[in-house]
Amino acid sequence: MKVWIDLSNSPHPLLFGPVASRLEELGHSVSVTARDNAQTLELARERWPAVEAIGGESPAGRLSKVTSLLARVRALRRWAQSERPDLALSHNSYAQIVAARRARIPVVTAMDFEHQPANHLAFRLAQTILLPEAVPAEAVRAKGAREGKVRRYPGLKEETYLGEFEPDPGILEQLGITRADSTVVVVLRTPPARAIYHRFDNPLFDQVVEKLAAHPNVHAVALARHPEQVAALEQRGFPNFSIPRSAIDSRSLVYAADLTIGAGGTMTREAALLGVPTLSAYAGTPPAVDRLLIEQGRLRRLTSADDLGPVQRRTHDPASLEDLRSRGRLVLESFVHACEQAVAGPPG
Repeated sequence: MKVWIDLSNSPHPLLFGPVASRLEELGHSVSVTARDNAQTLELARERWPAVEAIGGESPAGRLSKVTSLLARVRALRRWAQSERPDLALSHNSYAQIVAARRARIPVVTAMDFEHQPANHLAFRLAQTILLPEAVPAEAVRAKGAREGKVRRYPGLKEETYLGEFEPDPGILEQLGITRADSTVVVVLRTPPARAIYHRFDNPLFDQVVEKLAAHPNVHAVALARHPEQVAALEQRGFPNFSIPRSAIDSRSLVYAADLTIGAGGTMTREAALLGVPTLSAYAGTPPAVDRLLIEQGRLRRLTSADDLGPVQRRTHDPASLEDLRSRGRLVLESFVHACEQAVAGPPG
């Protein structure tokens, strides 16, 4: 079986790295395409040097987004017709899903955010939909995720790869952070400003940034998604902020941090699962996977900057990586089994 994986967003290279390795262990071949969006291509090339770059950043404006999406669909269809894969696999890469269906290639898509409007497109076109058990069936059924298509996996997708790393003890030094006894390291993840599902401002995140900038013992590392976010943070000139301009080992950074505050989803969940104190400043309706972490006491949601409370050193070590690896293997096998089953005889 030749599996085509398309990476359209920054978390996808990490997610599909273990999946690709497992598929290859089982004798399948894997080809990878990636969109040059945020840090996606940079991270993809670390694992797959020969990754095919197709498409770029999503432009502003709905019409421009649609035009860009259609151009990528055409390019991906040409690629698929040349490479002739047996299966298309992604985490809701809408361009790949449309291109694959037009090329008559079975589609497996994974998703863990039930409020994404484009689920209507992805779920209706895909033969198989991978969802975490935490997502209620009624939240996605009207979007096309009917029972015969859905395959459930335990836990969260982030567990697939979180245990697959060795923390770099020099990550703070690489960022120029000298950790005195009183220094509190805070990792910030900016809002997904260009995402289809994020059609609103996030003043709460800006208020949190201002509060941290005024804290004498804090050294914050702001991980921006897009160049305009880097520029906006740099213009504010906060002396206690580091703003990396390229992809870094974010897992090691979070593992070393005292606190993570995310205005999006994936990195916030990564931090929570790693056992680091984690706050969510996401401005939209929290998804079921975040609510699960809140119920488990791993994540706390901010509703105002005053909820931040005292910013202090963490009082416990991060989670066991072996425990994460064990849970991740269950999710990984769910992904692989769904691929094999889709080629053998796709549901729906």
